[in-house]
Amino acid sequence: MSNTISFGVSTWLWQSPFTSDSISLFPKIKEMGFDTVEIPVEDPARIDGKLVRKALDDNGLCATVCGAFGPTKDFTADDAALHSNSFNYIANCFELCAVLGTNFFAGPMYSAVGKARMVSEEQRKIEWNRAVNNLGKVCKMAEDYGLSIALEPLNRFESDLVNTAKDVMRLVNDINQSNAKVLLDGFHMTIEEKNIREAINLVGDKLIHVQVSENHRGIPGTGLTAWGDFKKGLDDINYKGALVIESFTPEIKELAGAVCIWKNLADSQDQFAVKGIDFLKKTFA
Repeated sequence: MSNTISFGVSTWLWQSPFTSDSISLFPKIKEMGFDTVEIPVEDPARIDGKLVRKALDDNGLCATVCGAFGPTKDFTADDAALHSNSFNYIANCFELCAVLGTNFFAGPMYSAVGKARMVSEEQRKIEWNRAVNNLGKVCKMAEDYGLSIALEPLNRFESDLVNTAKDVMRLVNDINQSNAKVLLDGFHMTIEEKNIREAINLVGDKLIHVQVSENHRGIPGTGLTAWGDFKKGLDDINYKGALVIESFTPEIKELAGAVCIWKNLADSQDQFAVKGIDFLKKTFA
């Protein structure tokens, strides 16, 4: 696997939002031994794609791009204006992906993050169908850029629509577009899955991206995640994408509040990254 997998880190570990100035992180990220920078797009207007692409090339790094889907971007909402917001935002992210040279756009784009309610089965069906219909349109948009989308299940506290590998495969199958793919995040998996290896195998070749942290959002290898099963699952499907550390800095209070990080998870964010990549390389080599 060491010949086919790459190791990355999200800039959310240090900053929010990502802007053109965030390229100052790239030399450090490269020096730490990462191959890939994950760019979380909160406001596309604050990112000069050509400037970021040059900085990636100068530092010998690749990029992945993930979306941030707050309450104003919701494909399952009654308000069609929120659907329009999502389409416009995703189109801007597709343009950025094209400039940065990545071949997919990732995230829980089916609904707004944090939308977790007890609703009727009838309402759930209505919202599911909206997600399927709108994401079908997104897949058609993505084709114009030569891109796939990677849909991410979230834990039950962050979504009431798609929580597990089984859920996301149902969504992918209902969308029925060849460029509808999957992102699995180890943090959410430790909450929702019964067996990590089986979940990875269920997704199979639809899996094009993986994010990792610990079950407590901390440094990989310091918690309860079944890393042995994780490796076996990725080996089973001959996974060839990136493993990206995704956690968040408690210094950005709005971000920390959104993801419920109330304390430091390492002595420093740099230590988090260095210890995290060391563990991942030893585990997945």
